[in-house]
Amino acid sequence: MEPSTTHGLLPRQSQQSSTDIFLSLIADPFSSQIQSSAFLSALGVSVGLTVLITLAFSLLRPYNAITYAPKLRHADQKHAPPPIGKGITDWVVPVTKTREQHLVDKIGLDAVVFLRFTHMCRNMFAVLSIVGCAIVIPVNIKGGFAGGHGQSFDDVSAFMKLTPQYVAGNYFWAFVVCAYLFDIIICYFLWSNYRAILRLRRNYFQSAEYQKGLHARSLMVTNIPREYRTDEGVVRLIDEVRNVNEIPRAAIARNVKDLPDLIEEHEDAVLELEGYLAKYLKNPDKLPAKRPMCKPSKKDKSRSHNQKVDAIDYLTSRVKELETEIKEVRQSVDKRDAMPYGFASFDSIELAHSVAYVGRGRYPQGSKIILSPKPHDLIWKNLAMEPKTRKTRNIFLNGWMVIFSLIFIVPNALTSVFLSNLSHLGMVWPGFNKTLKAEPQFWAVVQGIAAPLVSALFYLGLPAMIRRMATHAGDLSKTSRERHVLAKVYGFFVFNNLIVFSIFSAVWAFFAAVIAAKKNNQDGFEAVKNQHVIHNLVVTLCSTTTYWLTFLLQRSWSAALDLSQAWTLAWGYFRRRFTSPTPRQLIELTAPPPFEFVDYYNSFLFYATVAICFATLQPLCLPIAGLYFALDSYMKKYMLMYIFITKYESGGKYWRTVFNRFLFATFLGNLVIAVVVGPQDGNVRWAMLAALAPLPFLLGAFKWYCKRSFDDSIDFYTRGEAADRDPDLASSDKKTRRSDRVAVKFGHPALYKPLIVPMVAEKSQHLLKEVYRGRLSADLDMDGNGGYGDIYMNPMSQKHPGKRDDEPDGPFQFVAESEMDFANFKDREDFREDHGGEGGLYSRPDTPDSWTPGHSKPGSRNQSGSRSSSVASAGREFAGGAGTTYPAGYHQTPSALREASPAPSYESDSRSMSRGPTLDRVETNGSGRGTLLRNAAPMPSSLVPGGGTRDLDDTSYDQFRRGRQR
Repeated sequence: MEPSTTHGLLPRQSQQSSTDIFLSLIADPFSSQIQSSAFLSALGVSVGLTVLITLAFSLLRPYNAITYAPKLRHADQKHAPPPIGKGITDWVVPVTKTREQHLVDKIGLDAVVFLRFTHMCRNMFAVLSIVGCAIVIPVNIKGGFAGGHGQSFDDVSAFMKLTPQYVAGNYFWAFVVCAYLFDIIICYFLWSNYRAILRLRRNYFQSAEYQKGLHARSLMVTNIPREYRTDEGVVRLIDEVRNVNEIPRAAIARNVKDLPDLIEEHEDAVLELEGYLAKYLKNPDKLPAKRPMCKPSKKDKSRSHNQKVDAIDYLTSRVKELETEIKEVRQSVDKRDAMPYGFASFDSIELAHSVAYVGRGRYPQGSKIILSPKPHDLIWKNLAMEPKTRKTRNIFLNGWMVIFSLIFIVPNALTSVFLSNLSHLGMVWPGFNKTLKAEPQFWAVVQGIAAPLVSALFYLGLPAMIRRMATHAGDLSKTSRERHVLAKVYGFFVFNNLIVFSIFSAVWAFFAAVIAAKKNNQDGFEAVKNQHVIHNLVVTLCSTTTYWLTFLLQRSWSAALDLSQAWTLAWGYFRRRFTSPTPRQLIELTAPPPFEFVDYYNSFLFYATVAICFATLQPLCLPIAGLYFALDSYMKKYMLMYIFITKYESGGKYWRTVFNRFLFATFLGNLVIAVVVGPQDGNVRWAMLAALAPLPFLLGAFKWYCKRSFDDSIDFYTRGEAADRDPDLASSDKKTRRSDRVAVKFGHPALYKPLIVPMVAEKSQHLLKEVYRGRLSADLDMDGNGGYGDIYMNPMSQKHPGKRDDEPDGPFQFVAESEMDFANFKDREDFREDHGGEGGLYSRPDTPDSWTPGHSKPGSRNQSGSRSSSVASAGREFAGGAGTTYPAGYHQTPSALREASPAPSYESDSRSMSRGPTLDRVETNGSGRGTLLRNAAPMPSSLVPGGGTRDLDDTSYDQFRRGRQR
C-alpha cells in the first residue's frame, strides 16, 4: 500500500541532520497538526482565567482601597470618582453609568480620549465582525469546495477551511467588496470620533482650569538669535509675526549652568542614603555587626574611588556638600547670560492663540514661536538645543530604530519556528520529542500560551528605552515625547511582531531556493519565477492565522490580570516582606500609579492592526478582537476612574497620533487583500487589483479632509482677530495679572526647586547618635544661624518647648510608621510631581488653593527640612507692589512691559499660611522634623535675611536683591 504523505517523509527525516531539519523548519514553521488543539486550549484558558481573575478582583477590591481605589482616597472633591460600595458587583454600576461629560473633570481629557478610543474599537469591530463573517466565511467555504480540490477539501481542518487558501476564481471579488466596506466602516468611526474629539477640545478650552492657566495665554519662543536674547527682544520677535495692541509680559531664560546635574546628583545621593539607612536600621533592636560600606561617587573629585568608605557618614556629608554647592551656584547665576529661548504671556487667550496661529511656518529671525506647554511638561535641557543638533539626533534615533528592528528579526524568527509550534522543537531535540508525544494535550496548552507570552515579554522594556532616546533627540515637552515614542513603538511592533513574524518563512524559502538554484548552475530568474512567491506568501499567511487567533484570545485574561493589579499586590508584598524599603518607597506604594498611555495605546493599536490585516484571512479574528475590546473598555474605565492618574496632561493630543496609526493599519489590511486576490495560479488578476488601486488614495484624501476640517480648531482657541471681550471679564483678567509670574512659572525649576531630605523611620530615632558619626548640632545648617541674626540658638526640644533639645536628629526627616501614607505627603512637591499633583488632582494649580514657589503649604516639605529651602523662597521679588516676580537668576522686567502687572499681595499669601490644625498635626507626629530650628512658635513678622524683621504689610523689601527699595 502506498504510504501517506506524512509517512513518506519519515525516512527522509531520519536521515537528516539537526541542521537540515532546522533549516526546513524555518521554511515552514506553522505546519502542525496540534494547531486546532492549541486554539481550543487557548480559548478555554482565556475564558476560564478571565472569569476567575475578575471574580478574585471583585472579592479583594472592597478590602484593599489602597490598591484598587487610591484616587478615591486622595483626590479632592472635584476630582474624586463616584463613591463605590463594598459589594462584589458594586464596582460595575459606576463604571457603566458614569458618562463621558462627567469624566473630564474627574480623570482628565487624555484619559477620556483614551476611553473614547477603546469604545470606538469596541463598536467598530462589532460592525466589522458582522460584515466580515457574513461575507468572508461563506465565500471561503463555498469557494474552497469549488476550487477544484474536490473531496480532499473535506480533509482540511476546520480552521483552514475558513481561510482563502483553497479559494479560486471569481470568488475573490467578494474580498474586493470587503475591502471597500471595511474602509468605509473604519473611516466612518474615525470621522465621527474626530468630531467628538473636537467637541471635547472646545469644551476643554472653555473649562475653568484652562482659562485660569497661565500657559493657555503664553507663547514659547525658541532658537532666539543672540541679539534678541532680552525680554524686549522676545516681544520684538512676536511683533514680527503679528503686531498686536497689547504688549505681552516676556521673560528670557537664563543659564542655570550645572544646577540640574547637581540637583539630580543630590537626589540620587539622598535616595542612596535612605536605602542604606533602611537596610541598616531594619531591626533597631539588633543592628548588623558591620556598618554599610560604599565606594565614593565618580563625580566626587575629592575622594579616591578605589577604596570603600562608611556609606552613612559619606553620603550624609556628600548631601550636605551638594546642598552647599547648589546654594552657591544658585546665588552666582549670571543674570546677563541669556539662553536662546523665552516666554511671553498675554492678557487674553485669544491674543496668544491668534499669534501662534499666524506664526505657523514663520520663523522670525530664525526663531520659532509656538503655544507654550505647561511648565512641568517642559524638558528644560532640550529648549536650548540648536536646530542642527536636534535634526542630527533625530536622524540618529531613526537609524538606531532601523538597526534595532533588523537585529530583532532573529529572536522573532526563532519564536515563530519553535514556540508557536512545539513539534518543531521536538524534531531538533529528541528528548523533548518523547515528552511531547507522551503528553500532547498538555503541550498543546503550553503552545497556545508560550509564544504570545514570550512575544509580549520580549518588548517589555522597549518603551522606556525609546523614551530615553527620544529625550536625547530633543523633544521639547514630555507629552510630545510620549507621542513620538508611541509612533516608534507601534512601528517597531508592526514590523517585527506582525510583518516579520508572519512572512518570515515565505521569504526564507524564497531566498533558499534562489541560492540553491545558483549552486546548481540554474538560471536565477527561472528559479525566482518557479517559486510562485505571492502564492507561497498567501499560504504562509493562512498558516499563521491560528497563532494570531490564540494571541488575541490571550488578551482577554491579560486585561483581567491588569484589572486585578496582581503585579502591584505581589510587588508590594515582596518589598515589604523580603526587602528593606525606605519610608519614601513605602509612601509611594500607597500613591496612585501613573497610567502608561504609550503601552496601552500601542497594545490596542497593535491588536486592531492584527485583526484588520487578518480579517479576510481568518474572519474569526474580528469577533475575538471585538470581544476583547468590549471587555477591556470597561476594565480600563474602572482603572482610570479609581486607580491610575495622568502624569502629564496633554489635553487629548494623543488622538492625532492614534488616528494616523489606524489609517496605516487600514492601508496594511488593503495591502493584504491585494496580495490575496492578485496573482493566483500563475496569472495576475489585473481587474481586481485595479478595483483596489483607488483605496490608498481615498484614505489619503480622507486624512487631508480631517486635517483641514478639524485640526486647527483642535489646536487653537481662535484663529483670527481676537473678539471684543466682555468689560467685566476684561476687568477680571486685569486682576488675574496679579498672579502672573511668568519668569517664576516658566523659570527653570533648578533655580527654586526645594531639595529633598533623607527620610528615616521614626522607630530608629533613638539610634541616631550611634549610627550617625557626623555633627548632630545646629551647625549642620549651611547658613549658620539661618542668615537671620548673629545670636546663636540651640535647637528646641519637641517634648519640652522652650528647653534645649539634647538629642538633635541631624539632617534627617523622621516619619512615623502610621504616617507612611501618600495622603500625608500628597502636597509635597517631591511626591506630587510623579503622582498627578501637577495636573490638579489633589489641589488645583493657579487657583487660591495653590501655594506659590518659596511658600510652604501645611504638610509640605519646606517645613520638613531642605536646608536650602531659604534659597527657594529667596527667589521671590516684590518691587513696590508692582512687577513680575522672579526666582534667582532672572532679572526684573522693565516697567514699560509690566506697567499693568502688579505683583501678588504678600499679605494675602502670608496670612493664608497661618498655623492651622493640619500643620500642628504634622509637626506633632514627627513627619516634619527635618529643620534644625523646629517646633518654635510662629513668628509675628517675617524674617529678613541678614538680620531684623519686616511687617507683613511692608512690601518695599526686595527679597531678590537682599535690600530695600527707597
